[in-house]
Amino acid sequence: MDALVVVESMFGDTRRIADAVALGLGERVHARVLQVGDPDAVRAAGGADLLVVGGPTHAFGLSRPATRRAAAEQGAPGATEVGLREWLAALPPASAGRTAAAFDTRADRPRLPGSAASAAARRLRRAGYAVVARPESFRVTATPGPLVAGEEERARVWGVNLVARLVLRAGDRG
Repeated sequence: MDALVVVESMFGDTRRIADAVALGLGERVHARVLQVGDPDAVRAAGGADLLVVGGPTHAFGLSRPATRRAAAEQGAPGATEVGLREWLAALPPASAGRTAAAFDTRADRPRLPGSAASAAARRLRRAGYAVVARPESFRVTATPGPLVAGEEERARVWGVNLVARLVLRAGDRG
């Protein structure tokens, strides 16, 4: 079984979460991480049994060109032309049996509306993926980070749990 984690990360914290998720996935499946701007990311997604996508929550959802420009103005070294929103729009329809999950990073403040992970999960469902877990949010202390203590370990455990859901799902179909 192959898993692919595709990530948009501007300040590096979302990438750290993606790497931790892949570490958890990698305990039972072959997992790798690609940036949204990687030319192989869309092609690789078509061959993955599990596609996990992640990005930062910007202005209550997925980043847009204007929010990425604003992040670049704040010194974000990873701000790029293409974000998760555009990457998902370019994703071809999933073949039968493809599964997915979504996560985001967001400020550690109570009751902020909106979520990049929820928006990504909706787009994945529209593309024909079976979303196997509720969208998950991982917390940062401020826009440029760092991550809240314990979030990388929580992301690793989330990855382990995603694989467990896939195993259970496969057993239900068997």
